[in-house]
Amino acid sequence: MSINNSYFSRNNTIISRSFTNTGRNPVTEIFYGSLAFSQYPNGFSRFIFDLNLDLLKEKVAKGVISTDCGGEIKHTLRMTNVSSFDKELLNTETSQLRRRATSFDLVLFRIPFINDDPNLPQVWDEGVGYDFADLKYEIQYDKNFSDRPSNWYQTTTLGTWTEPGIYSNVNTGSTPFSALTIIDTQHFEFGNENIEFDMTNEINSILDGSLSNVSGWGIAYLPQVERLTGLTEAYEVQFFTRHTQTFYEPFLETTYDDLIEDDRNLFTLGKVNKLYLYLYDNGNPFNLDDNPLVDIRDNAGNTFITGLTACSKTIGVYEVTIPALLGYKTPCTFSDLWYNMTINGQPVPNILNDFTLLPFKNAYQIGTNSQEPKLYGFDYYGIKEDEKIFNTDIRKVGVIIKEAYSTNKLLRKVDAMYRVYVREGQTEVQVQDWTKINRTPNEYYFIFDTRDKIPNEYFIDIQVKSTGEVNTYKKQIKFQIVNYK
Repeated sequence: MSINNSYFSRNNTIISRSFTNTGRNPVTEIFYGSLAFSQYPNGFSRFIFDLNLDLLKEKVAKGVISTDCGGEIKHTLRMTNVSSFDKELLNTETSQLRRRATSFDLVLFRIPFINDDPNLPQVWDEGVGYDFADLKYEIQYDKNFSDRPSNWYQTTTLGTWTEPGIYSNVNTGSTPFSALTIIDTQHFEFGNENIEFDMTNEINSILDGSLSNVSGWGIAYLPQVERLTGLTEAYEVQFFTRHTQTFYEPFLETTYDDLIEDDRNLFTLGKVNKLYLYLYDNGNPFNLDDNPLVDIRDNAGNTFITGLTACSKTIGVYEVTIPALLGYKTPCTFSDLWYNMTINGQPVPNILNDFTLLPFKNAYQIGTNSQEPKLYGFDYYGIKEDEKIFNTDIRKVGVIIKEAYSTNKLLRKVDAMYRVYVREGQTEVQVQDWTKINRTPNEYYFIFDTRDKIPNEYFIDIQVKSTGEVNTYKKQIKFQIVNYK
């Protein structure tokens, strides 16, 4: 599995019955309850945002991200709770003297079209406001306060929401809550949990073209919470926005299956195996016009499996699954013929490769003796230690796995994974969770795309599973991602 992060292109917190704009605030305060500065008995706010999906769409269009082999593309909206770092903040007040909310649900909704017409999106501007209230005194002007759009009533200087606040929480007007498209709902028991909204169906609909012209999404309390009256306090939950000066910028995390586990030099009797075809143009991977077909031949040249359809695993890599071969005296040699291939309409010659069918015991160790755990050593290429890398680079990181204390005994099959993180003091902030390393006949590697990473110092750990043990090798690679301007 690999990931792609898509970041917000704009965001804002709109306040009920107020022209206040807080689009540039590094924190969104989603609140409900009594408002000391308001003439109304209760108030609430809603957070709106839009996503920059350009890089994600590019990867899908080029075939870097593919579902052709049956893998699912999943999308999760992630926002970090300002209170998630310290449990001592629970049941306390914020600097705005609002109590931290607990036991509530937040909904993720799509900003509706005008008259439900997908050709009429409600386009809105982020605004330049910072403060939630005008803090000017006498003739002093508070430059951090703004009532320019967007806000509760306006989308732009000339435009207004079809319904103030985007929708009505009492199910009246032109856009009642019941007419919204609710993407997901998340329960917050303690109020310090991070946002993890599932946007899989929503984003996949945008990627396949069945949903277009979406102008953004919003996060709000359930209408029943917003409508609560008689409260003597205000309650709120806070999350970092796209203007945070910390590493905790909100993003859409896309996970997809591009794992390569090539069995060409480990093809085993009685086991389902996978073979791959790799295509490069002067070192750059590319895709064929259509998926190739594959035949399997024995060492006499006789075809005994025909017409297997390969699938596109990622750009320049095609995968075919071979049913278990049984009843052969091993080791013996077979060949795989790849055909029916074209590039830009031009036919490509057939490709004939060989592989050796190995005994069953090569894959499975069955007997009276237990296995001792192994220790490993690693060498790397593709990223240098303490290297400064521009955030425009895509690096292929090779991992050479050897037995520990051995200089040349390379291992052909190891259950190895990597993870990526940054450090803040003694805290490790996860960027990418444990992910299997690709295995080909000649190397172990993974692709590291810096274009969706926030400039920072990064660390990579390696983890290997052996005889029931899981060993983690810390800080194997350290490097920095820097802005390219």
